[in-house]
Amino acid sequence: MKKLFYLLPMLLFGLFAIAQQRNITGTVISKQNRTPLPGVTVQSGNRNTITNGSGQFTLPAAVGEVLNFSYIGMKPMSLKAAEGSMSVEMEDNATDLNQVIVTGYQTQKKADLTGAVSVVNVSEIKDIPLGNPVKALQGRVPGVFITSNGDPNSNATVRIRGIGTLGNNDPLYVIDGIPTKRGLQELNQNDIESIQVLKDASAATIYGSRAANGVIIVTTKRAKKGYSRITADVSASLQDYSTKLKTLNTEGRGRAYWQAAVNDRTDPNNNQIYQYDWNGDFNNPVLNKINLPEFIDAAKTMKPADTYWYDEIAQTSLLQTYNVSIANGNERGNSYFSVGMYNNKGIVKETQQRKITARFNTDYSFFKGRLKIGENLSATYIRDALVPATDILFAALVQQPVVPVHTVDGGWGGPAPGMTDRQNPVRLIEDNRQNKSNFLRLFGNVYADLEIIPNLHFKSSYGIDYNGTYQRTLRKSYTSGFLSDPSNFSQTSQDYNGNWVWQNTLTYNVALQKHRFDFLLGGEQIKYIAQNFYASRQGYALENIDYAYLNAGSSNKDNGGTGSGYTLLSYFGKANYSYDNKYLASVTLRRDGSSRFGKENRFGMFPAVSLGWRVSEENFIKQNLPFLSDLKLRYGWGRSGNQEIANNATYTLYSAIYGIDPTWDFDSGSAYDLGGAGSGQLPSGYTLIQQGNPALKWESTMESNAGIDFGLFDNHLSGSVDYFIKKTSDILISPAYLAVIGEGGTRFVNGASMQNKGLEVLLSYNGNIAPGLALTVTGNVATYRNKITRLPPEVLTSYPGNGQDKTILGHSINSTFGYVADGLFRSQKEVDDYATQIGKGVGRIRYKDLNSDGVIDDKDRDYIGKGDPDFTYGLNVTLEYKHFDLTFFLQGIQGIQVYNTYKTYTDFSSIWPGTNCGARTLDAWTPQHPNASIPALTLVDRNNENRTSTYFLESGSYLKLRNLQLGYNFQHMFSKRLQTARVYLQGSNLLTLKNKGFTATDPENPNNAYPIPVIGTIGLNLSF
Repeated sequence: MKKLFYLLPMLLFGLFAIAQQRNITGTVISKQNRTPLPGVTVQSGNRNTITNGSGQFTLPAAVGEVLNFSYIGMKPMSLKAAEGSMSVEMEDNATDLNQVIVTGYQTQKKADLTGAVSVVNVSEIKDIPLGNPVKALQGRVPGVFITSNGDPNSNATVRIRGIGTLGNNDPLYVIDGIPTKRGLQELNQNDIESIQVLKDASAATIYGSRAANGVIIVTTKRAKKGYSRITADVSASLQDYSTKLKTLNTEGRGRAYWQAAVNDRTDPNNNQIYQYDWNGDFNNPVLNKINLPEFIDAAKTMKPADTYWYDEIAQTSLLQTYNVSIANGNERGNSYFSVGMYNNKGIVKETQQRKITARFNTDYSFFKGRLKIGENLSATYIRDALVPATDILFAALVQQPVVPVHTVDGGWGGPAPGMTDRQNPVRLIEDNRQNKSNFLRLFGNVYADLEIIPNLHFKSSYGIDYNGTYQRTLRKSYTSGFLSDPSNFSQTSQDYNGNWVWQNTLTYNVALQKHRFDFLLGGEQIKYIAQNFYASRQGYALENIDYAYLNAGSSNKDNGGTGSGYTLLSYFGKANYSYDNKYLASVTLRRDGSSRFGKENRFGMFPAVSLGWRVSEENFIKQNLPFLSDLKLRYGWGRSGNQEIANNATYTLYSAIYGIDPTWDFDSGSAYDLGGAGSGQLPSGYTLIQQGNPALKWESTMESNAGIDFGLFDNHLSGSVDYFIKKTSDILISPAYLAVIGEGGTRFVNGASMQNKGLEVLLSYNGNIAPGLALTVTGNVATYRNKITRLPPEVLTSYPGNGQDKTILGHSINSTFGYVADGLFRSQKEVDDYATQIGKGVGRIRYKDLNSDGVIDDKDRDYIGKGDPDFTYGLNVTLEYKHFDLTFFLQGIQGIQVYNTYKTYTDFSSIWPGTNCGARTLDAWTPQHPNASIPALTLVDRNNENRTSTYFLESGSYLKLRNLQLGYNFQHMFSKRLQTARVYLQGSNLLTLKNKGFTATDPENPNNAYPIPVIGTIGLNLSF
């Protein structure tokens, strides 16, 4: 009876609790990319469920009861059950130690990594409209240095841990397991699922022969089991110059010429354009008026103008991106299909790139999941405008403002007598707007993965990477000032290159109590080919691209073509070991063979080993330092290779050279009129053009890396520190040779060594700083030091230095060797008392007498600067409040010196006489302006002020606001069928802070490259 007495209240309480329970429903999505998350575990007490393919869940629970949500790669969270349908947003967890990382032919948990591997948060770069995902990585990965310009069809230069060789320094890219050296410019940014950067040799050696410069691994999106989704991403951007270089207008150019002539004490009216009304007193000159002629040319076709050429070539342009993807997954297989369009019209008129991409990724399972067959295929079509942007920008810089765009009868303006032979940049645009390049790339693989026995998998993959380019161009006849070419010319060209790759791997994973082993064995074959041809004619009756096919040309027929290829054969193995999730070890060995080397050294061996200790898993840490969420010490050593030389580098080569170029190559012909006929085809002999070297061997890079990964306070604060020493030996070079050797002195040798040392730091914080306000901050800083440690004596003069007592050895490969500018001579006494310097004078640059011998000559040159930064850094900040998100990204470089080639034109009137000058020349030294830092203007460069000197070296340090984005998620306003609905406003390159000592517009672009534009974007992300 007592038991019944106690049991009855408990039964009543249970019935009451059950009565309070109901089916709680909701949808779980990713907070970063607004997509549903299938497979999320939802738990309350001992009840649990997982979300379906649409991220939806149903779980019996009482209102107010705590629901726990967990998902690999996401931060776990807890919410109270609420009435109605719940909307749950889970955040990416970059510090999640269970996150799966692709590391080369296999995957590993982040906690088990022992090499230097950086993981990119792809959601941070997805909406940045640069047309190349690599450009968006600038400053986001410590130790990865990226440079680019604003040209719509430009690539990016990527350097991982500095320059490591004297040849090709580009990293290896691996896209869905297929290696390529082409980069990511043809990949749709929206198709990327993940990016990992293998920075040290212990991580990258598994790719052996081409991994010395680092490896960037990209995995594209796939559908996931149990859900279907249609996604649409649209954005439109306006872009323009951030700032334009200030050049002289017509009056200013006339004043600069007058001042230069007066400084030289010559008659300024002795020129063909400007006439001056001045007092004629060289000691106290006064300019009253500048007079211009009615026409500036003898033919009287060009009236004086006041043209600012940068305005004539520039435009505010539209940049558009459209992306649609369809994903579907079920028990038997998954499919992902996407198409994208990118159209960038550029900020220089008629420069443009149109890119269309398509991707189809599928996988299907058979025999209860033991066999998986799939493919990853992509096609990219790019249409580029073949407008000579470099020539246009240079012409806009130097063409005189007095030259009009058009003549009085509508023809092209151009240089007049007394000017240099620089083209009208507007003519270059208009006469080339019809020329286009058509590019097509097919990339991908098909594969089969068979589970032979539990945990033993055999995978075979066959991949392709082929591309072709077709161009048909027309060069029109023209008259532009005193420049003219009455002929026209059309050329058709086509190239085709690429490779196939066949990979076979065997993997086995086994766990024995506290021991866990992962084994990998594999082989890889690659065959690369390249072919091209061209044909051209002149003499076209109509200068129309639709008419100017080869058959329509009547004269000067020409054609040619080349081809080459190489093959690689590789075998590799790797073993990973973990004991009790505390002690980690990894061993890698790869053997590569390349047809680029001779039989003696065709194969190279590339080993690696790494160790890790997860200190935070030790009991004494857990008990005494509970705030330490993660602490791992790791060390790696490895050797990787480089085979970037000519395909025929080991061979002695001869060539039949039938013609001779009297301008540039007058002594290389080998055709002779042996019969004395005086006409007809000349018989040709053979000319030695390269000496063979069958002893060539692999260039190798040996690298040591020590690192620490840490997380504090439940990983709210996390980071990593890496220190590396990287030594490259047997660097493949083609050294210069003495003229006495004669023809055919070119050869390839192993002959140099280089060293890089560096430090990389990454620090992140994520958490709520106020109710509902989430903050994520990620910062990084990296530094490295480069030096050449060995060079053959005969090639020392090919690098900065004098080849004798001052050589590049011990200095950075990016060193500048030249004179030290020591201000200006400001009085005749300073000139008279100084060392012998040819051309010295008041207002001229004074150069330091470094060896104190009383003479300024080439013995006074020294190493005056380096192109390596002291450090690089980046900072990404994200704030999220309710349905709003705000992100900004800062990127900077500190302590770098750049050689500002603009100063040749902005500071001098004598180095390039006959061209325009910069506005800075009006602030040059004169007796009336004795404290100026710009040399006195002169008509003749008697002081050789164009010599390499510190006058042109300036601080290239900068801090840029690379990206600022404000987004609003309005999915809650619509039905549940709309899984994602987000609109955003974004600005790119909005702000640049630079050193006051830098005198050009952009320290990132000190050499007249295509300007990096300011971009404003509005975008929309939808998914159904």
